[in-house]
Amino acid sequence: MSGRQGGGEIHAGGHIAPVGLYLAVFTALLVLTATTVSVAFVDLGALNTPAAIAIAVVKALLVILYFMHVRWSPRLTWIVAGAAFLWLALLVGGLLVDYLSRPWLGAVPV
Repeated sequence: MSGRQGGGEIHAGGHIAPVGLYLAVFTALLVLTATTVSVAFVDLGALNTPAAIAIAVVKALLVILYFMHVRWSPRLTWIVAGAAFLWLALLVGGLLVDYLSRPWLGAVPV
């Protein structure tokens, strides 16, 4: 359709990421997963859940940026992905506010 890229392959445009980049991101995801498991076995008190959530957010950003090709997408895609991430943060924040405001559950505010 559009031009030829290296190796005689025909691509319709878009970004072609090198395999090494995917392997590096995959390795980072594995390391972050091992870190999440390690943090689960360490008693950080009230910081266990925020630490796990922070690691999960970093892993989600890696998947969104590289495996979903948002890093090389137009700015409108960045806005949509950012809005989705913001919406998720609002939903989780609302859930936490509701849960932590129930004294009969014995929840300890973080």
